[in-house]
Amino acid sequence: MLTEKQVKDIRKHLEKAQNPLFFFDNDADGLASFLLLRRYLERGKGVAIKSFPDLNASYARKLYELNPDYVFVLDKPAIASGFLDEVKKMNLPLVWIDHHNVPKPEDEIVYYYNPYHNDKTSEPVSYLCYKISGKKEDMWIGVIGSIGDGFFPEFAEDFAKAYPELWGENIKTATQALYTTEIGRITRILGFGLKDRTSKVVAMLKFLSTVKGPYELLDEEKAKPILQRFNQVNSKYSRLVDKARSFVKGNMLYFQYGGDLSLSADIANELFFLFPDKLIVVAYIKGAKANISLRWKKDVREVTLNAIKGLEGATGGGHEHATGAQVSVEDLPKFRENLMRQIS
Repeated sequence: MLTEKQVKDIRKHLEKAQNPLFFFDNDADGLASFLLLRRYLERGKGVAIKSFPDLNASYARKLYELNPDYVFVLDKPAIASGFLDEVKKMNLPLVWIDHHNVPKPEDEIVYYYNPYHNDKTSEPVSYLCYKISGKKEDMWIGVIGSIGDGFFPEFAEDFAKAYPELWGENIKTATQALYTTEIGRITRILGFGLKDRTSKVVAMLKFLSTVKGPYELLDEEKAKPILQRFNQVNSKYSRLVDKARSFVKGNMLYFQYGGDLSLSADIANELFFLFPDKLIVVAYIKGAKANISLRWKKDVREVTLNAIKGLEGATGGGHEHATGAQVSVEDLPKFRENLMRQIS
């Protein structure tokens, strides 16, 4: 967890910021993190980061477009030096809240907060941001970010009492909540909403910044564009999951696909729910690169890092049970072979 002092320090940064710009990871945890701080502060703009694994230098243009007085980076394990250079040129303070097992940055302009460097824990950034905001009316957002990142928060019990229709009975795990409850469906609705054109994502962020509660996200009129996008993406997603289920071989389920939508993390999450004893590997191929999502009940981070050793230009990392990697398409067979060797 973050210390009480760290929470207070982050609140001070937020209160100083008159025109903050929030860069957040392009998933449920990142989105919920932004929403919790934006709704707490009632000002600021958000930018979803689609680059992997870092916040790359191309996003520096947003600094000039939106002219912030403070920069916040949420749920990203790395920031490109080119981006930091532009932040320095503009003399902006940068607050970075993360939860990945990565070295602490040494750059003097960065105010860095990561529970892993306190007590080796890695609560989702949305969980941390809910603790920072302390707004009970936004508990549902904290739940969305937490279960979307595979974490079961202690305030889930309070949420279940406040929103019994959205929860269910005997929900004991984050994945169970994600795939068997209405709040889990809302989590997936928002996750798929991020997979749209920039203008549509901006419109969704504006709506979510002022929405009164989770039920509005199920309202066919109020949330019409978001629900339409969910239905479009979900039809493709469901077909891919159904197809992937037949690719179990031994201790591993390996599935690769292409197309216009990167859904590897979402597919891997559901396959892990369906096959909790298997190493799940989902590779999305686009051009010469493959973006890969891995899930396993054992230490998949170590397995991932070993699998990319010796592969030119390959990157990878993440958490103990959920990681991501990027390798060249021509190295995919070797990557798969490296995985098999470790689990056979």
